[in-house]
Amino acid sequence: MKIILTSALIFPILLLTGCGSKASPVETAPTAVQKPVSTATAIAESKEIPADFQVTGTFVADESSDIAPMVAGRVLSTPVNVGDHVTQGQVVCELDHRDAQLRLDQVKALLAEATAAVRQTQSRIGWTAGNFDPNKVPEVAAAQANFESAKAQAKLAAADAQRYANLVATGDVSKTAYERARTQQETAEAQTNAVRQQYEASANAARQSFEIISTQRASLDSVKAQVAQAEKALADTTIRAPFDGYITARPVAAGEYVALTNKIATIVRIGTLKLQLQTPEQKASLAHLGDKVTALVSAYQGREFTGRVTAINQSVDPNSRIFLLEAKFENPGNDLKPGMFATARVMQPGGVQAVFVPKLAVIRDKTTDSNQVFVVENGTARLRVVQVGDAPLGPGSGESIRLVSGLKGGETIATTNLGDLFDGAQLTVNASAGSGK
Repeated sequence: MKIILTSALIFPILLLTGCGSKASPVETAPTAVQKPVSTATAIAESKEIPADFQVTGTFVADESSDIAPMVAGRVLSTPVNVGDHVTQGQVVCELDHRDAQLRLDQVKALLAEATAAVRQTQSRIGWTAGNFDPNKVPEVAAAQANFESAKAQAKLAAADAQRYANLVATGDVSKTAYERARTQQETAEAQTNAVRQQYEASANAARQSFEIISTQRASLDSVKAQVAQAEKALADTTIRAPFDGYITARPVAAGEYVALTNKIATIVRIGTLKLQLQTPEQKASLAHLGDKVTALVSAYQGREFTGRVTAINQSVDPNSRIFLLEAKFENPGNDLKPGMFATARVMQPGGVQAVFVPKLAVIRDKTTDSNQVFVVENGTARLRVVQVGDAPLGPGSGESIRLVSGLKGGETIATTNLGDLFDGAQLTVNASAGSGK
């Protein structure tokens, strides 16, 4: 209880003491004077440039062929190596051709036999070409002559028999003489009939021989076809280059057995190359056949290659949302190689206004994932967020960068000591670094 009363008395005393004292003034820290940041400046340049859009792609050979054998067999030799230049028709690989040669020799012998049979039959009937007339066959012609002679004799015998018949009626000759004449007539007629049959048999035999020739000639044509197939099989054992180009692969060696599905070599034609550009679908309306294309490859820094759009794939990949744009590039010195990666610009008709600034004037803010510049306004730095366009291509383009938004041509920007600048910083401007050319 004594403790509670003491506390109650002390609290009013302290309260009266606080109210009676005077308040002391609050001390204020002196304001720091901002020191101007020294920087160089450049003028953002606005100029008209050709309209274009930038894409990337890969060079591929104008023609590429995986050479496969036409026949299976064992490899005898491969007279070319990777990197060799070959001409059309040059031997790339030799297969064992002994079996094919034996088959060819066999069918050639059959061809000679069939040819001899046809010639023998033709000689027998005396026919070589043209329409067949059996009466021109020597045997048939002789039989026809005998038949005509027999007919004449039979006609003469018939006339004699008729004359003797008339004389018998008048009593000028004896009946015996008449009978003798009649017998001669009948004998002549029988001989004529026999000769006629011989003539017809000879003509039929000639016709049958002609039919045999037709069959033999069909057989001869069949053997000729077999010879052609055997010759092709022999020629197929020698594998040749289908066009002029360079060997990029030769996976077989002497002694290996290759089937029809094996690859003997790969040949590419690179006098002209195709650049296959992976193009976003947003650029579909900008691409046209014949558009000029400029390309850069890392192997030739600063060297620009020029081609033309030759094909536009009309189908867009639904997964990547890109379509293929193909441009052809002449490659007389073989400087470009299939497989090279390229950055290209597809040129458009007309031009557009673009703003360029020195590359060192643009800073990348990783925190906001944005590109920024400091614009100099009345000695004060003003932070601007800008959008950077495609990187310039070609010689002398590496010192400047194109801005597509956030800055206008003619505005002054800071180019040095950017790490010390902030929005509103006071500046001391040094010598200008020039424009963004």
